[in-house]
Amino acid sequence: MKEEKQQFLNLLGQLPARLTVEQVSWLIGCGEDDVPIIVAAKLLKPLGNPAPNAIKYYATVELLELTKDRNWLSRATLVISQYWKRRHAARISRESQSAASSPKQTTDSNQAK
Repeated sequence: MKEEKQQFLNLLGQLPARLTVEQVSWLIGCGEDDVPIIVAAKLLKPLGNPAPNAIKYYATVELLELTKDRNWLSRATLVISQYWKRRHAARISRESQSAASSPKQTTDSNQAK
């Protein structure tokens, strides 16, 4: 994967007109899972009107412009960090509720004999 990413980034002057989610993540320096978060926040829009389960493509020209915009990068970074912070807090909450609601199992070694 790293070689593929390196080859992609070495093509900077010859990028394709459309980029996949993976390529977008390489270009803006985030994880693949972060791209849909940016899209959901309406900071990035896929080309056309793709179905929810379809491959999404993004305009290279638009992304190159966005990567030069410090404010956009800051907003995208904030949206991503807030999303993962909420997910982490929700997971911690679920785990603590699960631990509190599960009955404690006691084992008495004398009863086993």
